[in-house]
Amino acid sequence: MAYRSFSIIPAWSNHLIADRFAQIDNLFSRMTGEAPVSDAPMYNLFQKDREHYEMTVSVPGYTEDELDISVLNNQLTIRGNLKTEKTAHAAEKDAVTWLHQGFKKREFSLSFNLENRISIQHAMLANGLLKLEFTYDIPEKEKPQKVSISSDTKAQNILEHNVK
Repeated sequence: MAYRSFSIIPAWSNHLIADRFAQIDNLFSRMTGEAPVSDAPMYNLFQKDREHYEMTVSVPGYTEDELDISVLNNQLTIRGNLKTEKTAHAAEKDAVTWLHQGFKKREFSLSFNLENRISIQHAMLANGLLKLEFTYDIPEKEKPQKVSISSDTKAQNILEHNVK
């Protein structure tokens, strides 16, 4: 299971370090037999504006009923569960000889720690991409407030009167 932190503050990355991490991850995966973290689905995360964010997870071949999205104690978890089909269609799939299989459909789990103010507004699956829309709820007292300026002639007279 891959754990990631989802924060409004962007993470700085160094490609050299990231490449070394991927190599070490693959080495330990071969030694332990566990799936490498890099086998988790790829995802994009971007900021639309100050309060709206979007995450797109690549899940080719999965259907809505094979994906599970849940939030518990500020932890977002996205799981891909394979259906076991005992039909003639499944037996037909087993008879296929793959020349190259780039899309490996297997069970996966992605987890992200969310800040308190982040909430999921919408999830949609289309063309092998799972899109999640988030909002960052900013309390009214933390939003900038505009103070209006009035032109009151009595206030001007008072100021002029006090100047003397």
